[in-house]
Amino acid sequence: MTVAHERFYVGGAWRSPATPGKISVISPNTGQVIGEVPDGATADIDAAVAAARTAFDDPSGWAHWAPGQRADAMERLADALDKRAPEMVRAISSQNGMPVAVSERLEAVFPQLLLRYYAGLLRRESFEETRPGLLGGSTLVGRTPIGVVGAIVPWNFPQTLAAFKYAPGLAAGCTFVIKPSPETVFDSYVLAAAIEEAGIPAGVVNIVPGGRELGAYLVSHPDVDKVAFTGSTAAGRSIAETCGRLLRPVTLELGGKSAAIILDDANLDLAVVGEQLFGATLLNNGQTCYLGTRVLAPKSRYQEVVEVFTALAGSLQVGDSLDPQTQIGPMASARQRERVESYIAKGIGDGARITVGGGRPDGLDAGWFVQPTVFADVDNSYAIAQEEIFGPVLSLIPYDGDDEAIRIANDSAYGLGGSVWTGDHDRGVEVARRVKSGTVGINNYLPDPTAPFGGIKASGLGRELGPEALSAYLATKSIYL
Repeated sequence: MTVAHERFYVGGAWRSPATPGKISVISPNTGQVIGEVPDGATADIDAAVAAARTAFDDPSGWAHWAPGQRADAMERLADALDKRAPEMVRAISSQNGMPVAVSERLEAVFPQLLLRYYAGLLRRESFEETRPGLLGGSTLVGRTPIGVVGAIVPWNFPQTLAAFKYAPGLAAGCTFVIKPSPETVFDSYVLAAAIEEAGIPAGVVNIVPGGRELGAYLVSHPDVDKVAFTGSTAAGRSIAETCGRLLRPVTLELGGKSAAIILDDANLDLAVVGEQLFGATLLNNGQTCYLGTRVLAPKSRYQEVVEVFTALAGSLQVGDSLDPQTQIGPMASARQRERVESYIAKGIGDGARITVGGGRPDGLDAGWFVQPTVFADVDNSYAIAQEEIFGPVLSLIPYDGDDEAIRIANDSAYGLGGSVWTGDHDRGVEVARRVKSGTVGINNYLPDPTAPFGGIKASGLGRELGPEALSAYLATKSIYL
C-alpha cells in the first residue's frame, strides 16, 4: 500500500477512530489497493458533531467572529490549499480516475476560487437592516448562521463539491461535519492539513469518511441543523424524507440527464468548438452530473452531427488518469464500469446504433476503462436517453424544428443542466429560456461561482454558488421595534 492514514480530523485534532474498520482504496487504473484509511462509525460522527456544536455555540467562536476576521481565515485556507495543489491533484486522480489535466484545472483551483469569492462577498455583505413598517413602527431584520451543517460529498468532484458547501457556509458562520465518499478519501486529508495550517478554529470543520449508513446517521443526527448533499437522486430522496420529517433545511444537488441542443445554425467545426463540446458532454470521463449526454440534432444536419460527435469521441486519448495526455480515464470503480456497460447493452437492445466505442479499450485490461461511446438513431424514450448513465456515453436524438427540440429536452425527469449551440446568440438565449432546467449554457457550459447552480424536478432542491448559497446557510430573524 502506498498511502495509509490512522486517524480522523475532528475537533481541530487528529482523533483515533472508534472502531478498527478500514476503507481500502483501489486504483481505478490498475484495480490494485493503493492505501487505506479508517472507516467512520457512528461514535466518530457523534464526536464530530459534538465538536462542531461546541465550536458553533462558543460565544466568542466562529459564528461570532467579525465578517472580516472570518474572511481573513478563509483566504488563509485558500492559500494553504494553493500550496498543496500538486498533492491534491494526485490524491484525487489516483482514486476516482479523473484525468490529471482536469484535476489541475478544477479540483486544484475551484475550492480556492470559492473561498476567495465568499471571503470578498463576506466583506461587502450586510447581515442586518432596519425596515420601516406600515403600522407605525419599524423592524430590525437580521440574518444569522444556521448552525451545524452535515455535508455529504460524492466521489466525482470531491473537493470542488465539498467547497460548494463549506465556502458559503463558513462565510455565513456555520460549522461543518463533512463525510467524504469512501471512493475518495485521500484528498480529505490534504484538506484537513490545509485547515490546520490556516488556523481555522478547532471544531469548525470536521471530516469523517464512511459509507451510506454513516451518511444516513449524520443526516438524522439531532444536533445537525442543516444538511447539504450532492449525489444520486435515489439517495437524495431518502435524505429529503428524513429532513422533511425532522423539518430540517436541506440542499440537494442530484442527478441529471441534460440536453445539448444543436440548432440548425450551429458551428460544428471541432477546431473551433471541440474543446467546448467536450467540456459540455464528456468532461471527467462522463462522470459529471450536468453533462449534456442527450445531444439533440436537427434532422437537416443529423448525419453531420453524428459524424462530428463520432470524430470527437473517437479522437479522445483513453488512458491512465495520472498521465497528463489522458483525456478519458477509467471509471471510478468496477461497479461503475458495470453500470455503464449495462446501459450500453440496453442501448443496443433498444435498437440504437453505435457509431464509435461500445467496448473496452485495447491494452488497458487492468483498470476499469470504457471506450467513449456514441449512439445514433436514439429515441428519447430509450433507457439511454432517460436514465443517468454517468459514463462517456452520448445519445444522438433527431428533431424537427426548435419547438420539437425544446419538447424533447423537457421530456425528462431531470432538470439540472443543458446547453444550446447556435450562431445566433439571441436565438440561443430564447431557446435556453424555454428549457426546464436550473442551468443552461450557450455554446459552452461551465458553472460560475457568482451564479446560482442547481436543478429542478429530480435534479434536486435549493441552489449552490452565488450569493444565493450564502443565504442558504443563514436564518432570518425579525425584531419588531
